[in-house]
Amino acid sequence: MSTEPQEKLVVAISSRALFDLQASHQVYVEQGVDAYCQYQIEHENEPLEPGTAFPLVEKLLRLNQLGNPRERVEVVLLSRNSADTGLRVFNSIQEHDLPITRAAFTSGRSPFRYVKPFGADVFLSTDPSDVASTLQAGFAAATMLPSRKANSDERVDQLSIAFDGDAVIFSDQAEQVYKSKGLVEFSKHEVESARTPLPGGPFRNMLAALHRLQSEFPVEDSPIRTAIVTARAAPAHERVIRTLRAWNIRIDEAVFLGGLPKGEFLSTFGADIFFDDQQGHCDSAREHVPTGHVPHGVANA
Repeated sequence: MSTEPQEKLVVAISSRALFDLQASHQVYVEQGVDAYCQYQIEHENEPLEPGTAFPLVEKLLRLNQLGNPRERVEVVLLSRNSADTGLRVFNSIQEHDLPITRAAFTSGRSPFRYVKPFGADVFLSTDPSDVASTLQAGFAAATMLPSRKANSDERVDQLSIAFDGDAVIFSDQAEQVYKSKGLVEFSKHEVESARTPLPGGPFRNMLAALHRLQSEFPVEDSPIRTAIVTARAAPAHERVIRTLRAWNIRIDEAVFLGGLPKGEFLSTFGADIFFDDQQGHCDSAREHVPTGHVPHGVANA
C-alpha cells in the first residue's frame, strides 16, 4: 500500500475540546462577549490546562515520530474565538509543545465550514450544533463530552480508538429495523443479510485512514489499536465481520455486548477515545474513557 505523505489522517479540533476553557467560557456566559474578549487578552500569557481531548491529540501527533518519521497525522484547530482572543490558544499550543500550525478563528460563527477545505477526516468539538452541522454536511464529527480524562502517561506508545458500529462505522440501516420492528425482527433481518455488506457510516473514512496508518507497521507491533464495541450479539455479529472484510479494513478487537453497559469494557480495552451515537451508551462510557457523541441516525432523530 502506498505511504505517500498526502495519505495522512487530518483531525480538526475545537479549542474547548483541546484545552480547559471552562473559566473563560463562564465569563462569556455570565458577562457577554466583550468581557470574554477582555478576559482572554488579560490572560493570554497564562497557558491553558489540557482539555478532555488533549491526551488523544498528543498521542496522534506522536505517531509522526515513529518508524520512518513523516506527517502521518495533522491536527487543525477550528475555533469560534477571534484571532485576537485566539492568541491565548496558540500561546498554549506552543507552551505544551504541540506541533499544530493551521487554524481557523471565526469570531463566533460556526467553524464547521472549514472542515472540508482543510481536508479533515473528523471534527471533534464541544459544541453540539457545530457537530450536527458537520455530520449533515457529510463529514465525521463528535461532541466531546465531559469524561474521565485519559492518563497521557498510560500506554504511551499505543493509541487505542474504539467505535460503536451502527450509525457510526456503519449506516443506521440495521438500527432502523431494530427501532421500528424490535430485537427479534432485527436479528432475523441481520441473519438474512449477513453476506450483504452494510453501507458506510460517518466514521468509515476515519477508520480507513487509521487502517492505512496501521499498515505501515507490523501487526504485532502497531502503535495503533482499534476496536468495535457494539450492543450487537450473535447472530447479528456475522454481518459486522463480513462488512469489515469486504471493506478490507482490519479491526484489532471486536466486542459484542448484547446490550451490556460499555464503560468497563472500554476501560479494559484502554480506549483513548470512544465514539457512539446513543447518549445512554455515551453516559456509561464517559465514566471510564474520553467519549464523543455522534448525533447521527435514527437514535437521534
